[in-house]
Amino acid sequence: MAAKYNVLILGASYGSLFGTKLILAGHSVTLVCTKGTAELINDEGTFVRLPIRGRETPLEISSKAINADLSACTPEEADLDKYDLVVLGMQESQYGSESIRELMERIAASRLPCLAIMNMPPLAFLKRIPVITTDGLTDCYADPGVWERFEPGLVTLASPDPQAFRLPEDGKNVLHVGLPTNFKVAPFEAAEHTAMLKEIQADIEGIRYDTGDGTVELPVKLKVHDSLFVPLAKWLMLLTGNYRCIKRDKMIPIKDAVHADIDMSREIYEWVGQLCLKLGASEADLVPFDKYANAARGLLKPSSAARALFGGAKHIERVDFLVQRIASQLGLHYPPVDEIVSLVDHHLAANNEAAA
Repeated sequence: MAAKYNVLILGASYGSLFGTKLILAGHSVTLVCTKGTAELINDEGTFVRLPIRGRETPLEISSKAINADLSACTPEEADLDKYDLVVLGMQESQYGSESIRELMERIAASRLPCLAIMNMPPLAFLKRIPVITTDGLTDCYADPGVWERFEPGLVTLASPDPQAFRLPEDGKNVLHVGLPTNFKVAPFEAAEHTAMLKEIQADIEGIRYDTGDGTVELPVKLKVHDSLFVPLAKWLMLLTGNYRCIKRDKMIPIKDAVHADIDMSREIYEWVGQLCLKLGASEADLVPFDKYANAARGLLKPSSAARALFGGAKHIERVDFLVQRIASQLGLHYPPVDEIVSLVDHHLAANNEAAA
């Protein structure tokens, strides 16, 4: 390995998946989380359960068992002078909390390169796409002011394609991976920062894990691309599957959202794809519908957005609203997307009214 990097990851749930790949590759990781979760991780470590082809049960990877350089801290405790890279592994609506917002201000001032593993692209990243007018998108964000001080060239985006979740009976240091796909990453503006990502990619590619019965290659890798638009391929999947789990009176699994009306699903998927092409993406940046639809057959739970809404959440990531707004800037309008946005608005309004 050419270099060892110290990486700060905001978010100890989904972030622990990427963090596990980093520590297995020989890098140092600090997870930022609440005090109680930080104490749990520092005491017991993290546990990530990965499905492995050919194995009947998931492989559990314990950070303590591999003697890895992983720790956790609260936002106030993060010493930014120690890090080479910041990974933003939380949902967009979480960055506005007081302690995280203060840390984000310090991160922006530090001018550290930031890799966002988010469905909702940071506003600073969208500023790197010339045809988008970000001033008209602030309503899509829970706290758009979080991103004001970030230099766009220092922010890039990874598509959070791997599906991972916590079970309520497990501790907050245990993560289950359902769909072990790859993180697809856009380049930074500076070649040196992109080169760092490519070194990390190579290190992760080289991981071989000893299960006790021999060594295995682990799924979930980092794939660094030359195109800014590769992570936006996730938008097609979110609008076709994740947000369509949300019905007026119930939520349904992603599989059912996609396959109950496969023709409509294809139409929505291709419409969002056309939007991405107008932004500057190429066909090669996107995932073919049939490949996505096949993967969706294994997505047997409602999306996290649906579960949050039906759990009473007052904020969720609004990629649906963002896509609608960006399309409007380009003179595009599509009633099925309007319907999705209206339905999410309805549930959020009801949740906020109930909490008032």
